[in-house]
Amino acid sequence: MTVKDLPADARPREKLLARGPQALSDSELLAILLRTGTAGRGVLQMADEVLTRFDGLAGLLHTGTDELRSVKGLGGSAKRAELAAVMELARRAMAQQLREQEVFGSSSQVKTYVQMQLGHRPHEVFAALFLDARHRLLAMEELFRGSLTQTSVYPREVVLKALEHRAAAVILAHNHPSGSVQPSYADEQLTRSLTAALALVDVKVLDHVIVGPGQSLSMVESGLL
Repeated sequence: MTVKDLPADARPREKLLARGPQALSDSELLAILLRTGTAGRGVLQMADEVLTRFDGLAGLLHTGTDELRSVKGLGGSAKRAELAAVMELARRAMAQQLREQEVFGSSSQVKTYVQMQLGHRPHEVFAALFLDARHRLLAMEELFRGSLTQTSVYPREVVLKALEHRAAAVILAHNHPSGSVQPSYADEQLTRSLTAALALVDVKVLDHVIVGPGQSLSMVESGLL
């Protein structure tokens, strides 16, 4: 069934204009961006397949244009460019919100932001969110990359980056591609090591956030920091 076969009030574009974007499913919103399907496959079906393939909107946020090319119907550059632009706008909007307000009091938003950035990476990435004295985001930097099981993190490099950004505080972050977000003993040891190193230059570690596909954990909320 194509969109044209649906009743007027059930078509995604008309439904959005009549009831607002919050009334639409993820597939319907994506279908508006895709506009058309392929022969024998309507745009709603195509949107469903894209979301399933990339594990929902969160996965789509971390999908590059080359990966999108492999989806039937997204071989052309126009649709892939539009999707990539929308995903980047979403990431930048979240970053702007973090820059404009204190993030220490909204760990759920920080976890969401880190999830968007790192949650679906196939390899382990260690990053840091550098904050000013009011705990607003100055920058997020990916500092180290590793295998699926471990990353070599050098405290000296983290300290130098904190000084470079003139940060007053830091939120540490990394992903677990395996899925479980429970911190390992090595994660806890690393957190203590970085906290001590940064304290020497008067930079406070506010949290260490661990994310995986569809999951996130705050070590502060878990009583581990």
